[in-house]
Amino acid sequence: MASILVVDDSASLRNMVTFTLKQEGYQVVEAGNGQEALAKAQGARFDLVLTDVNMPIMDGITLCAELRKLPAFKFTPILVLTTESSADMKQRGKAAGATGWLVKPFNPEKLISTIKRVVR
Repeated sequence: MASILVVDDSASLRNMVTFTLKQEGYQVVEAGNGQEALAKAQGARFDLVLTDVNMPIMDGITLCAELRKLPAFKFTPILVLTTESSADMKQRGKAAGATGWLVKPFNPEKLISTIKRVVR
């Protein structure tokens, strides 16, 4: 099954997302901020990255841009799961390489259906 990197500074949200994904059979690796996620991504393969935007140390927009610089992540889907819903923020995410945008609070069924659409 696909391997997903889940990035969010909220441990409770990471736990809920991880629980939802593991119930569907996905392998999940968690990170608490963009810098930690980038370190875990170095030399690893993930089929999808699911990231928050507002995090300490490195935000999700910067993480998207940094991941896109890595050859292994050039075409990896990156979904943003955030409370941010402004058109400006979505445009910044798209410009940084985000594949899609989901607004919290997340709906488990919508999250899974979105993942199934973008993971090959």
